[in-house]
Amino acid sequence: MHDLAARLRGLPPSLGPVRLVGVDGHAGSGKSTFAGRLAAALGGAPVLRLDDIASHEELFGWTDRLMTQVIEPLGRGESARYTPYDWVARAFGPPRPLPPAPVVVVEGVGAGRRALRPHLALLLWMELPQERSWARGRLRDGDEQREFWDGWVRAEHAHFTEDPSRPHADLLVRQTPEGYEMLTGPAGTHGPDQDVTHRDGPSAMC
Repeated sequence: MHDLAARLRGLPPSLGPVRLVGVDGHAGSGKSTFAGRLAAALGGAPVLRLDDIASHEELFGWTDRLMTQVIEPLGRGESARYTPYDWVARAFGPPRPLPPAPVVVVEGVGAGRRALRPHLALLLWMELPQERSWARGRLRDGDEQREFWDGWVRAEHAHFTEDPSRPHADLLVRQTPEGYEMLTGPAGTHGPDQDVTHRDGPSAMC
C-alpha cells in the first residue's frame, strides 16, 4: 500500500493542485475499506465518499452536484464544500469542507464515470464480480435493506451498462488473505511483469 501511495504522490496533479484518485467497483466490493487504508498510507488524505453525494432520488444522477460542490472548487485550488446526504433522514446535511490536498481519494460506485474521468490522476477498480459484491452488500446491510438493494441492483446494472468504469481502470485491486493484490488494469500502460502484490494484513468487508 505504501508503494501505491508513493506512486500517487509522484503523479502530476489532475485537478488544479490535486491528484484525484478514483476507487470504483460494484456495491459491496470493498471500496470503502480499501480507500480508508489508502488514505492512511497517504498520511491522512481526504476521502470523498460518493454515498454522501448520491441520494434516494438520485442514485446516479448526481454529476452536476459533484461538479458544482467539489470538482470546480478543487480545480481552482479552493477548498470544496459539499452537503452530505443522510440516508436515514433522507435529507442533505450542513456543508462539509474538502481541502485541495495533494491527493484526494473519491470512492464509490461511479467514481470512474465518464464525466469524472478527465479529472482523475488514477482510477482503481475493485476486482470482485458483481454477484459476489452484491451478496456481501446484502449480508452487510441485513433484511431491513432488502427492498433498497433490489432497486439498487437494477440501478447499478443500468449505470455500468451505459457508463462502464472497469475498461478505463489503471489498476485492478483484488482482496487477498494477506491484503491486496494490484494488477495492471485495462487502461494501464505497464505489462504483467509490473504487477505488484501489496500485503497489509486482512481487510474487513465493506
